[in-house]
Amino acid sequence: MRWCAGAAPGQVWHPGSVSEDLRVRPAEADESAPLAELYGRSRAAARMPPGVHTAEEDRAWFAARLRDGEHELWVAERDGPLLGYAMATRTWLDHLFVDPQAQGRGVGGVLLDTVKGVRPGGFCLWVFEVNAPAREFYRRRGLVELERTDGSGNEEHAPDVRMAWPGLDPMAFYRGLIDEVDDSLGELLSRRVALTRAVQAVKPSTDRDHAREREIAERLAGIAPELGADRLLRIVQTLITESLEVAGEDGSR
Repeated sequence: MRWCAGAAPGQVWHPGSVSEDLRVRPAEADESAPLAELYGRSRAAARMPPGVHTAEEDRAWFAARLRDGEHELWVAERDGPLLGYAMATRTWLDHLFVDPQAQGRGVGGVLLDTVKGVRPGGFCLWVFEVNAPAREFYRRRGLVELERTDGSGNEEHAPDVRMAWPGLDPMAFYRGLIDEVDDSLGELLSRRVALTRAVQAVKPSTDRDHAREREIAERLAGIAPELGADRLLRIVQTLITESLEVAGEDGSR
């Protein structure tokens, strides 16, 4: 999904900056073809699952990204073909790829520092779990691993890792991510209460089904293994207790 090579540490770079003969600049609107070709070469050489799109689809995808107004793309060059590129939204680093022939020359680090320079509030990215070189590259440059998935949410269906650079104010960055999760939890809790209320009308008994509550906790433990089934069981039981209480209050009105 995302991969980059070794890079020179230390400095912060911005679009248009020059180090020796390396220049980073914003991508041009007509550069979808060379970007797609660079992506294809870099991905094929990286420790990543095979791509699922054709070269023609890749070109169309880059053309759309260059004009959608949500993505910014920067390219690195040395008076010749593109050596690498980075693509980011306001909060995500979507791509960072370096041409196989340019690896180990500092291109990846310059591109990453470019994104850091224009996203001082921090950003996240996804990297395949098997792509150990990329994960190490990002860790050496201050990014942290936040979570892992089984890959069901990406096109390749390969396990991946969410990493983040917390920016110049890490507390604000992490609290912002927590707020996003809390907002999602609020929506899910509201739906859970509504379903608990609805099921009371069709349950043959008002007794708690403790075996089912344990099954729910064990299923959730497969999604959140760090919490474990016992902790999750306590959470599930509290959620059901409070939901039943709300359902009872509604019925008494």
